[in-house]
Amino acid sequence: MGAWQPLPDDLPPEVRHFVEQLRLLKDGTGLSLVALGARTAYSKSSWQRYLNATQPPPRQAVAALCRVAGLVGADAERHTVRWEMAVKVWPRTAPAPVPGPGRVPGHGAEGSDGEAVAAYEEVPTVPWWDRPEERGGAPRGGPGGRLLLYAVALLAALLVTAVVSAVALG
Repeated sequence: MGAWQPLPDDLPPEVRHFVEQLRLLKDGTGLSLVALGARTAYSKSSWQRYLNATQPPPRQAVAALCRVAGLVGADAERHTVRWEMAVKVWPRTAPAPVPGPGRVPGHGAEGSDGEAVAAYEEVPTVPWWDRPEERGGAPRGGPGGRLLLYAVALLAALLVTAVVSAVALG
C-alpha cells in the first residue's frame, strides 16, 4: 500500500503519531484514497491532506475511517483520543476554521484546551442517517429527523392503502 510522503520533521510528536496511525488504518482497509472517499463523506483530496499532515481531519472523518476499517469500541476510541491530543498541538499556518452555524456549543471534543479542539470540529458532512445524534430516540427536529419522520409516515400510509385495497378487491 503506502508510498506515503515523508512527514515534515518539525511536526509535534502527537501529530506525527496520530497521522502514522491513520496511515496504518487506511492501509489496512486495502482501499485507495478514491475508494476511501467513496465510502466516507470526505474526498480523495481531503484524505490526502489529512494523511500527509497538511490539515487536521475533523473528528467525524476519523470516525468514518474507523468505521470503514471495522474498528469499534475501545479500538475506535483510541483514535479519537489520539485525534484530541493531535489537534491541540497541530501547527497552524492559517487562522483556525470557525465552527459552522450547525455546531452545538459544548457538543464534541473538549479537553483542557477545549477551544483548540473545537476549532477543528466542524459540522460533519456525513449522511443524515449515519449521524450519531440522529440514531436512537426521537428525531431531534433537524432536517434529517423530520425527513425520517415523513418517510415513516409515508410508508405507513402506503401500507394502510395496500391493506384496504386488498380487502376491498377481495
